[in-house]
Amino acid sequence: MNEEYDVIVLGIGLMECILSGVTSVKGKKSASITLLEDVYKIFKIPGPPSPSMGRGRDGNVDLIPKFLVANGQLVKSTERSFVYKCGQIYKVPSTETEALTSSFIGLFKKRHFRKFLVYVVYKKFDLGQDVIDFTGHALALYRTDDYLDQPCCETINRIKHDSESLARYVKSPYLYPLYGLGELLSAIYGGIYMLNKPIEEIIVQDGKVIGIKSEGEIAHCKQLICDPSYVKDQLEKVGQVIRVICILSHSIKNTSDVNSCQIIIPQNQVSRKSDICVCTISSAHNVATQEKYIAIVTTTVETKEPEKEVISSLELLEPTRWEFVSISGLLVPKDLGTESQIFISRKITGFEFDFEEMKRKKNDIYGKD
Repeated sequence: MNEEYDVIVLGIGLMECILSGVTSVKGKKSASITLLEDVYKIFKIPGPPSPSMGRGRDGNVDLIPKFLVANGQLVKSTERSFVYKCGQIYKVPSTETEALTSSFIGLFKKRHFRKFLVYVVYKKFDLGQDVIDFTGHALALYRTDDYLDQPCCETINRIKHDSESLARYVKSPYLYPLYGLGELLSAIYGGIYMLNKPIEEIIVQDGKVIGIKSEGEIAHCKQLICDPSYVKDQLEKVGQVIRVICILSHSIKNTSDVNSCQIIIPQNQVSRKSDICVCTISSAHNVATQEKYIAIVTTTVETKEPEKEVISSLELLEPTRWEFVSISGLLVPKDLGTESQIFISRKITGFEFDFEEMKRKKNDIYGKD
């Protein structure tokens, strides 16, 4: 612990894991430190988890889960992708046959939609609001309709990315790491991974970070990457996010009993300004005990009663066995961190990510020649 590192990373969220790997590949000596707490402790629920939940060691609940696009440079496939319309969920078509037989789009609109995919123009082909919602939110993954006022190039690229990702695994364009996001670690690239290390203090000298203190020991560093929870005084709140973690004993209804899926509920379908996202994973991803499913509902808070905002999505999951609700601030850094060298975003690298450099060599699992 009492060593000098180029970079220390606090937490094992998706961003922290990626940055830890990137800095290691760039030749920096890094360490990832996380405090492992079970869900009951995080949500301040007294007593131990119910035995009917299964063994605690079989669960790996990501508090902020993120599916990875299958054609991205970071690569078990998620089995299905769905979109919500008028109280029902519909599978996002993944083959020509499914596209032709799907009841989501009417017969005549299907021909128009095919033309749209060739030319990518909404109004010219009179697609209708449902198809616009489907394309912009389930394919291009926009969370609001603000993109409609922007140039179309980004939307075209997003749809193209979705199509290419879908082509990789056919059933779904998304992946999810086995054992959860925490498995995307930098150790394979030379980073050091430390568990159960509570952070007592971030040590700053002359306005610049020089290390962190844990259990009486000090790890020195030149730069620090962390999630917002470690440096709340350096953040400003711009909104709120509600997340509901649900543990189920069944797959989601009308999803063909798949082990994992993502459901996009477009804003217009539930009279909101932003989408609601539901992702479900299971023991197939080694994140839950056998015959248990973990579903996470996430959206931006828009009213003074955030739990009422997700009722429509929770109805899709019924019956649920356990629900854990959190409402947290949507926080952004007050500055870029260039002076303190404490970074809360990817600005630390000073360059755009190039995951080509992180690919393993063909004949070596350690990423070395």
